[in-house]
Amino acid sequence: MGPDFSYRHLYYFWVVAKEGGMARAAERLGIAVQTVSTQVRELERALGYALLKPAGRGVALTEAGFAAMRQAEQIFQLGEQLPAALRDAVGSSAVRLVVGISDQLPKLAVKKLMQPVMQEPNLRLLCLVDEFEDLLGDLALHRIDVVLADRAAPPNPNLKIYSHSLGTSALGWYAPAPLYAAARRGFPHSLANVPVLLPTTHAAVRTRLDQWFERRGIKPHVVGEFEDSALLKTFGAAGMGVFPMAGLVHDDLKDRYGVRRVGPCDGVAEQFFAIGARKKVLHPLVERLFLAQR
Repeated sequence: MGPDFSYRHLYYFWVVAKEGGMARAAERLGIAVQTVSTQVRELERALGYALLKPAGRGVALTEAGFAAMRQAEQIFQLGEQLPAALRDAVGSSAVRLVVGISDQLPKLAVKKLMQPVMQEPNLRLLCLVDEFEDLLGDLALHRIDVVLADRAAPPNPNLKIYSHSLGTSALGWYAPAPLYAAARRGFPHSLANVPVLLPTTHAAVRTRLDQWFERRGIKPHVVGEFEDSALLKTFGAAGMGVFPMAGLVHDDLKDRYGVRRVGPCDGVAEQFFAIGARKKVLHPLVERLFLAQR
């Protein structure tokens, strides 16, 4: 439902208020004084309030007029900026890509997965981190171009979205220097004795880790659980515990976090998916992302 007044009437009122009188406003607008006066009265009638009052040889704002003027200032200042904004948008050669990143996906892995599109010379990248379900909703509404996640989108006839596997990466166990020797001794059963950090059940890989422990009859000494994988790495590297991480980011873990690989997490892998809102017609950079993983 639209407003009960004309924006043209509001514009005439705005000019009158800025010029301080009907005659000066009419001169600026290039129309008759009577026309300006009629348009302002129509606006007052639509809003139900008097906006102007006589003041000497001109006019002044009433209380309602001051309120209307504040809103009109915002509206028409934005309008004056519109041509410049359009010129910038049309003249720009930037390629915009909006990526939704599931909050459980390792951020170092995201950097690796995004590498194929990072070479785009005019890339303007916007990364949004949120919960998986919320990102799928934004994707379906075309607010973002692609979602990177640790799982495929669940079947939903109401959401026209499609999952593309970007591959897997086997998990390994990593330890900070003070815990490395103890973790290596009798690994993997040493994980029942050394402090262990795990992702929460919010992460798809957590179920696979729990099954891995169960198959080996290990009851891990869990001292921390983290929804954010970056926090898990940070606390682990600070000495809080041994933690699992995808081998895809092994070099970054070793060089940037100073941790060492204790051993493999046999049979458990981190999965990576790119989820798009269309099955065949994709953002060009998203298509490049998919092709690079094949």
